[in-house]
This record gives sequence, C-alpha cells and structure tokens, in this order.
Amino acid sequence: QVQLVESGGGLVQAGGSLRLSCAASGRTFGDYAMAWFRQAPGKEREFVAGISRISINYADSVKGRFTISRDNAKNTVYLHMNSLKPEDTAVYYCAAHLGPRNIWPGRFDYWGQGTQVTVSS
Repeated sequence: QVQLVESGGGLVQAGGSLRLSCAASGRTFGDYAMAWFRQAPGKEREFVAGISRISINYADSVKGRFTISRDNAKNTVYLHMNSLKPEDTAVYYCAAHLGPRNIWPGRFDYWGQGTQVTVSS
C-alpha cells in the first residue's frame, strides 16, 4: 500500500512557475512508476507527465514547459511547471504504479488527493 500526498499548488499569474511535490510512503519508492495527472472543471482527467526507472514521458501540451523529476532518497516526485498558461488550471494528482513503465500513461493503482493550481491571465 502506498499513500501519496501532494503539495505546492496555488495561484500564479500566466508566465509564472510552480513546483508540485508528491511525498510517498513505503520503502520501495524507487520501484514505482510515478505520474502526474490533472483534471480541469468539466473535463476528464488527463495525463501530464510520468517517470519510471526506464522512461520519462510528457503530454504534448506540457512538453518544453514542465519537467518531472524524482528523489528516491526522499520518496518524492516533483513537477516543475514553467511558462504557465490559464489552460493549465486544474487539480493536479500524483499517481503510482509498482513496476517499470515505458508505455504511458497506463494503469495506476494509487492516487493522491490532489492539489489545486490556478493560473490567472
């Protein structure tokens, strides 16, 4: 069982930056594929970025602006978001799946509670 807790969301102006963090419980964090998803009001949840031992992947809408990284010693995955746009406004969720991944997004078994990101124009 893995518990995920996101933090770092907030209100930012267009063009600004934020860094989201997701802290995970458990002793085998490095074995998990981790990902960020987001859901805007009235829209379906969508994949944003993912990272595992063997690959990293981004949605086309965030390539070149967002960077996913992880610190296995801290059991934490990050989402660095630059050049934010109003359309990036959403609740951002962290997700985990045990095992490597090179086809994204795929199935994820564990989810955090989400953190709100609001980008003003």
